[in-house]
Amino acid sequence: MNIKNWKGVASLLSAAMLALTLAGCGTTTSNEGTGTTPLQPTQEQSTDIKTQYPITVTDATGESFTFDKAPAKIVSVSPAETESLFALGLDEQIVGVSDYDDYPAAATSKAKMGGVTKPNEESIIAAEADIVFTGISMSEDAVKKLRELGITIFKTDPKSIDDVMNNIETFGKITDHQEKAQEIITQMKQDVSDVTEAVKAVKPEEKKKVYVEFSPGWTVGKGEYLDELITLADGINVASDLEGWKPINEENIIKSNPDVILYANDVVEDNKTLDNIIKSRSGWDQIAAVKNEAVVGLDANLLSRPGPRTPELLKEIAKAIYPDLFQ
Repeated sequence: MNIKNWKGVASLLSAAMLALTLAGCGTTTSNEGTGTTPLQPTQEQSTDIKTQYPITVTDATGESFTFDKAPAKIVSVSPAETESLFALGLDEQIVGVSDYDDYPAAATSKAKMGGVTKPNEESIIAAEADIVFTGISMSEDAVKKLRELGITIFKTDPKSIDDVMNNIETFGKITDHQEKAQEIITQMKQDVSDVTEAVKAVKPEEKKKVYVEFSPGWTVGKGEYLDELITLADGINVASDLEGWKPINEENIIKSNPDVILYANDVVEDNKTLDNIIKSRSGWDQIAAVKNEAVVGLDANLLSRPGPRTPELLKEIAKAIYPDLFQ
């Protein structure tokens, strides 16, 4: 994801956090995650699970949707949701994606529907999709405007891995791909468990302080999935006194003296990469992470896409914080 899109996400999410609290994360079939308890793998679910239509689900805006049958045409204007839908095996049903969708490779051949914060209305209408999926990047106001045009759009707003898995489960129910959804969820839980087991070796006094910057001058506080991932990796988010996606106070970061700094590795502004921007700030050369060369770049797409690959991001975060535990 490029810097323009990250900035749009950051400013949008900050405004949304200040203005309102969304009406829940996921759907009526979901249970809100605590954001602190390590997830445990479950036994394999029974196979051949079929959706009994009609089915009614509710999205993150509180909107209810009733499906009499599985959608034949699907549009996704959120890269995270696109990854989930492809993981469920819905390649044939997906008729359009956002301009930023590049994973899996099959997504690149789909018709483009515009941006993630403001997609192309005409393209979406022309696609004649039965359902449009969007995620954390689109505001409720933008969703409302699309609905006023007669577009059936389902919004997610995951705050935790539990929420991500609940959304995948809901997508599976909507599309009659429940068996595959359970397979994905079981693997995600196992991958999360592998990481949390590995970091159990970290003693309380050895826990490292972590600062994450996904766009120049922006970090994440409590109540968001990135904060949960730092916690699951046994790190301490130095911005946990904040809530949501927030612009940073440089002096506070210097005072907190993080042991590790994580950043989005594809961000470039004024011909400077994000790590160079961070290191060149006044006084930041005295931060432990900078002095000890513990400024670690992470895949920007993984950082910005809460989906089936989120456990992979968790492992990368844990490895960056405690490299000796992940040789």
